[in-house]
Amino acid sequence: MIIKNITKLPKGLVEVEITVPWADVVPIWETTLQKLTADLELPGFRKGQVPPVMAEQNLGTKVQDEVLKVAMPQFLIQALQGSDVIPIDYPKYQPTPFIKGQDLKYKTAVTNRPTVIIGDYKTIKVIRPVGKTVTEVDVDKVINDLFKRWQTRMSVGQPAPTQSGPVGQPNQNGGSAGSININGTQGNRTTSAPVVPTSPDDNFAKAVGGNDLADLKNKIKTDLEATAKNETEMDFEEAILQEVEKITTVDLPEILIGDELNRMLVSLQRRVADMGLLMDDYLKGQNKTLDQLKVDWRAQAEKNVRMELGLAEIARAEKVDISEQELQAEIDKIQDPRVKQQFAAPEPRLQLRHALRQTKTLDLLKKMV
Repeated sequence: MIIKNITKLPKGLVEVEITVPWADVVPIWETTLQKLTADLELPGFRKGQVPPVMAEQNLGTKVQDEVLKVAMPQFLIQALQGSDVIPIDYPKYQPTPFIKGQDLKYKTAVTNRPTVIIGDYKTIKVIRPVGKTVTEVDVDKVINDLFKRWQTRMSVGQPAPTQSGPVGQPNQNGGSAGSININGTQGNRTTSAPVVPTSPDDNFAKAVGGNDLADLKNKIKTDLEATAKNETEMDFEEAILQEVEKITTVDLPEILIGDELNRMLVSLQRRVADMGLLMDDYLKGQNKTLDQLKVDWRAQAEKNVRMELGLAEIARAEKVDISEQELQAEIDKIQDPRVKQQFAAPEPRLQLRHALRQTKTLDLLKKMV
């Protein structure tokens, strides 16, 4: 029978002291020794045939180390059974001296799932933003931007003039081979460079994916309207989440804040890479270090975590759940086989289920407000 002492500290930290009688450790010791002996080979003994006593002497402290790797997590689980401690991170074990025949005593620290208190979310009031109206000016701006880039590509992509002989040698017309006359002739050959239009036309529209210029404008207008609608919906969702954060009370564990800061940093690194910059160059331009960025971002990270925990608490209160069929349907939408294969493992499936649950809860709130 193990002896445990659970001490709750601020910020969700929990310290657990555990004492395990040697009799409860014996089965783990014997199983570990048997596994290590199976791979051991000594002079005069074939692999796996070394007597247990000799194997134990030869292996030394390796047996204790391997026993601790198995025993400490196993007995921690037993110690937390029946308590209200639900770890949200990996346990941190203090180095523990351990001798065969003696009780196993060790300490470990975990972060407990925080208690979240949510206000009356059913009274949240948020005005849905008015979507932006896409005008002909907006469409023309995109058209002109596309046209300028297309013009540049066409100009750069023109074929070089063909020479009729070595450069500097006179040709039949009395000029040097390779020289270009004002009338567009090169030596005794006339070049036929493609004509690049000076304003958007049907040829340009066909080159960039439209049937003609009118069709291209319609497609761009449709895309701009879809983008505007999506941005309006995102603004609406963000306004709701801001209200959820305001009515959420929780003692935030440091590990959750750290995880959110790391997520924000990864997001920044992707944006910087998309701009074709190196992270070091970006930081120099901002006159910041990574640690300084995290200090600047900390308040926002805390708000983000409160939003996340508040939304999860509403999901619990409203009994929002994601069925196995819903989860699998989302996985089946993934086209890349390598990405899809990742969701065969339990942890990615759990993360996806959580994300879907949060989205479903936000959709429920959007109907309420």
